[in-house]
Order: sequence, then structure tokens, then C-alpha cells
Amino acid sequence: MAESKIITFPQVGDVLFERSYRAKHIIISIKSPSKIRIAVPVGIDFEKARKFAEKKEYWIEKQLAKFSNSTAISILDTFTGEDLIDRKKYLTKRVDDLSKQHGFKYNKLRFKVMRTRWGSCTAKNNISLNILMAHTSKKLQDYIILHELAHTRIKNHSNSFWALMDRITGDAKAINKELNEKYTLYK
Repeated sequence: MAESKIITFPQVGDVLFERSYRAKHIIISIKSPSKIRIAVPVGIDFEKARKFAEKKEYWIEKQLAKFSNSTAISILDTFTGEDLIDRKKYLTKRVDDLSKQHGFKYNKLRFKVMRTRWGSCTAKNNISLNILMAHTSKKLQDYIILHELAHTRIKNHSNSFWALMDRITGDAKAINKELNEKYTLYK
């Protein structure tokens, strides 16, 4: 089990500091007003991570305010699985259609319920999509699919990635903003 500790900050409350064997840098993630996590890479002590988080406390406060003012719908608990087969068939066909239309090539495709992300793409171009995306509009489903397909060419979120996304979606950051304003995966 990963080493962890909770430190209470005066302005933001409890913050979970957790050892991460994957992180290369100290990473702050906020999943809801009550879930703040600091990933602490191996080789960095918790005290250094605490000092880093103290410097970012104002930023954390701003993110917490966004959550409390958000009207986004949490869809994590809306998944029933009743029509899972139909949804997977539709989304699989949509991935195939969009990859052909835009000249993307992927290796494997799988669907699963993810608590923190809409999708992912591995170095081998294996794509995982969050089946909960079936609760979003067709436009947002296409955006999520195209986002992961674009990662088969560009493995990061650099300016060239967003330029590619803009070429295929129109205004990718606006669509991404719409997705994040309308839906949330966590409470």
C-alpha cells in the first residue's frame, strides 16, 4: 500500500498526500470540494510536497470555488448497464467511422467505467473509453473519441495536439469546456 498522510490546510481543509510511483512531478488533483490529492513522486519527501501545496493554496481555493459554483451533472451513479451492449456497439462503430474519416489508426479498443477520465490512449495506441460517455450528447461523444484518437498521433496536450483537435472539431477547447461544464464523473 502506498505511503500517505492527510494534512489540514487553514483555507482548504484536509489534503491527502500520497506516494506515487507513476508521477514524475508533484501533482495536485481536485476531484470535488472534499477530495484534494497531492501525488508525491518517489524521491521527494512529504515536507517538500507540503511546502509546494502551501504555495499553491490560492490556486486550490479557486478550483474549489469552481466546484461549488458548478452546475455540472454527476453521471458516475447514473450508469445501470441495461443497454450496455447496444451502447458499446454504437460507440465501437463510431470510433471506427471517425478513425477512418480522419485517418487515425488505433490498436485495441475497450470500454470501462472510469471515475476520473473520459478516456485514455496508451503508447501502443490502445484506447480505453469511459462507457459513461454514453450519457453525453453525440457531439460530446465524438469529441471524447476524437480526443483519444488524436493521441494516437500526439501523445501529449501540447499546442500541436490542440491545433490538430481544432482542425478536426472546430474549437476543441470550447467543446472541452462544454463537456466539463455539463458533466462530471465524480461527486
